Amino acid sequence: MSDAILPDARRLALFGTDEPEPVHRRLAAGALSCELIDGNLRNIRFNDVEVLRAISFVVRDKDWGTHAPLIRDLAVEEDADGFYVSYTAECTGGEGERLIYRANISGSGAHLAFEGEAVPEGDFLTNRCGFTILHPIVGLAGEPAEVTHVDGTVERSRFPDLIEPLQPFMGMRAISHQVAPGVRATCRMEGDSFEMEDQRNWSDASYKTYVRPLALPWPYVLPAGAPVRQLVRLDIEAKGSSAGAKRDDEPVAVTLGGAHGRLPTFGLVVTPQEAAASLDALDMLAEIAPQTLLFHFDPIAGHGAADLAAFARIAQAYPGECVLECVAACEGPPGAEFGAVAEQVRAAGLRLDAIAVSPSVDRRSTPPGSVWPPCPPLDEVYAAARRAFPELRLGGGMFSYFTELNRKRPPVERLDYVTHCTCPIVHDADDRSVMQSLEALPFILRSTWAIIGPGKPYRIGPSTIGMRQNPYGSRVMPNPERRRMTMAEIDPRQDGLFAAAWMVGYAARLAEAGVESFVGAALTGPFGLIAPDAASGGTRLRPVGHAAKFLAGLGGAAAFAVASSAPSKVLALGGEPAPGQRVLLVANLTGREQSVRLPFGGTALILDERTVLAGEEPRRATLADGSVLLPAYAVMRLEA
Repeated sequence: MSDAILPDARRLALFGTDEPEPVHRRLAAGALSCELIDGNLRNIRFNDVEVLRAISFVVRDKDWGTHAPLIRDLAVEEDADGFYVSYTAECTGGEGERLIYRANISGSGAHLAFEGEAVPEGDFLTNRCGFTILHPIVGLAGEPAEVTHVDGTVERSRFPDLIEPLQPFMGMRAISHQVAPGVRATCRMEGDSFEMEDQRNWSDASYKTYVRPLALPWPYVLPAGAPVRQLVRLDIEAKGSSAGAKRDDEPVAVTLGGAHGRLPTFGLVVTPQEAAASLDALDMLAEIAPQTLLFHFDPIAGHGAADLAAFARIAQAYPGECVLECVAACEGPPGAEFGAVAEQVRAAGLRLDAIAVSPSVDRRSTPPGSVWPPCPPLDEVYAAARRAFPELRLGGGMFSYFTELNRKRPPVERLDYVTHCTCPIVHDADDRSVMQSLEALPFILRSTWAIIGPGKPYRIGPSTIGMRQNPYGSRVMPNPERRRMTMAEIDPRQDGLFAAAWMVGYAARLAEAGVESFVGAALTGPFGLIAPDAASGGTRLRPVGHAAKFLAGLGGAAAFAVASSAPSKVLALGGEPAPGQRVLLVANLTGREQSVRLPFGGTALILDERTVLAGEEPRRATLADGSVLLPAYAVMRLEA
């Protein structure tokens, strides 16, 4: 069933919002196909093999938020020779600024062209206006690429394997790569200078080629009436026949390997804003039973003794690990600052097992070409924290994203563990892009191990779909209409089954890499596992709360390797919480039912749209032979 015809109740159960996903219109010209979505192109394929992930004409605001254009006069023509699309789009800025752009798209045989011309009615403030092109990462990372630069020179290189902190290619006019044996694609960009960034930094599953170098000032003003004209052309050269993609209807096989260390422990973040609500929900905290609570403390935001005292009350009632995530102002000597925090912690009676520290300025992005803000050396910051809290494990890295860790690499020898977060809605917020972010995680994990060394404990989180802090703008985006929106703190999917599947898929990727701990949610609030229950007047577990309960039940257990034959559809992790007790957690990452073959049968708890719509606990089922049909975004716990 497509999202366009989902009844509101089912849409709410899956996504937490009744906003439909944009309509996908498939366009084809011989072996070439693509999807037209909101005026842009996605899933561009040749002989059903992905060539490009997207070509989009985008307009960004001063906080890197993406304008949602109003599209008018859309015309689509298709015939035996190909297809042609045209439309007019309008973007309106926060101060009443208005920009109109005209788009023309054509496809025929092995050629695709997308032309855009934007004209601001008045001066228009933007961080970017023009094309972005996304190359996929799976099967392309580390492979050869040929880049033609704006000066006509040709560079023979490779798509980065480990994630590049800076742009791998600059001053681009065209890029060419092999799609499949005998098939080569060349993407040419006209109208300005383009460069590429490695979007895996932000957990996007793509390499992004974009207009206007980041070294130029931003935001910048497009003058009234001055047109911006650009063209992207894709040409495919095919010699002989080439194999298409695998059939899409084959069952997904989940297989087991040998012992694989331990599964990540599972944790929740508690902020001062949510401390009182968390205290009121200690019974739900006990039911979920996470291994770790991460207390967020930021003196710059006004957090102080009363907040530490509230944390202490929660810690007193909680038997697990307690960690302080401490933002350092670094406006004076670090020793004096951490000494004051340590005294406050002692006065509050807050029990701690570890502390993670990061300078406040490191929560802000420093893009390539920008000047690094003043900050004491991290050696000095970590040494001061160690002196103030000598009995605790010391963590460091970034409280923002892998992007910032990759650009400012910490002296890991000073730390007991390294940490960072991710957020899947920095650049795109549609369901497919968010779930595809799980493709990028193995690259992030492998790149981090390359930075910190294989023996250093590695923790991730808080990592949620919603954005808790925006390193790239002045704020997170308000989302009162509960839409799928980039850089929004409140993401409606936290209320739906989608977030449960995403969280289990995320944990499966961490389990593959041997990550020590995963902070994947909060107990209450916009990233919370619980929500008010109108029927009872109390609280209830959101679907993601049930998934968290499954993960916490396996946290720290002996792990065994788990593989999926189609990791873009189904991911799983497995462990032995007790000797001889084998448990699998399986997630359907798609909006369609998936046939899954499992390595063993047993007793299953299945969280699916049926249970969510009925407001019930996960339903129990017996799988005699280990075969199951998992509904859209379903999560299953299987015990042999």
